[in-house]
Amino acid sequence: MGGRAEPGGYPGRMTALPPIAMLGVGSMGGAILTGLARHGAERIAVTNRTAEKAAAIQLDGVESIALADEPDGNARAVDGARLVVLGVKPAGIVDLAREIAPHLASDAVVVSIAAGTTTASIEAVLPASVAVVRAMPNTPSHVRLGVTGVAGGSRASSDDVALVARMFEAVGDVIVLEESQIDALSTISGSGPAYVFLLIEELTATAERMGFTAEQAATMVQGTFRGASELLAADDSVPMTTRPAELRRRVTSPKGTTERAVAVLHEARLGEVFDRATAAALARAEELAAR
Repeated sequence: MGGRAEPGGYPGRMTALPPIAMLGVGSMGGAILTGLARHGAERIAVTNRTAEKAAAIQLDGVESIALADEPDGNARAVDGARLVVLGVKPAGIVDLAREIAPHLASDAVVVSIAAGTTTASIEAVLPASVAVVRAMPNTPSHVRLGVTGVAGGSRASSDDVALVARMFEAVGDVIVLEESQIDALSTISGSGPAYVFLLIEELTATAERMGFTAEQAATMVQGTFRGASELLAADDSVPMTTRPAELRRRVTSPKGTTERAVAVLHEARLGEVFDRATAAALARAEELAAR
């Protein structure tokens, strides 16, 4: 089931999605919802606990239900939905799945975006005809530049997985993989934005120590990171897999200043540092899954 969903890789990518229910719309869910509303679906119904949160969702074609006003709102939201996204905290995922189980369509696909919750634990409380797919989006989904890992459970067909992948293409790129790889993916694309922001923080602090003002340092560093990212995305003269190394080579003149700086970074064994960091994140994900 491995592979990356390239743009246009799933049939009908630009067609409207089937009816969708989103139960619990936090920050990540809100990013996904915005992308879906722009993409188009036959129907989108969402639920939140409070009337305040429900009222905050003002998107065309989206029905927002407050559970405080309508305790059975989850049941109404999933009625007729083909895709049901569980967006509550990990500790509540299985209980929510159990609550909606009697109300799901026989061909529904339940999608969990919770860390540390396996598809098997969700499947155990749902009808046998209902498929479960696990997805791990990241925060750049807010600007439709996300990377989402998608993995099907034991009852999910390739068509089910493809449908979920098409839904997440509304907010960025999609990688289809085995569930055993989801936690590892979360240490790269899920936690990755934090690594980038940390690098920006540290380089900004260095600039300030060199005598630049905070505003000058922020402009230099943030502009450089954004420009480098845009250049990486725009330059298709070399394959994606070797593009970063090639672009770095072009900046690094032989015997120049950048070469000297890069040598220092290599001496710090950044690769080993990232190996240790991602291993620590993966160990924590496994701890959460074991609870």
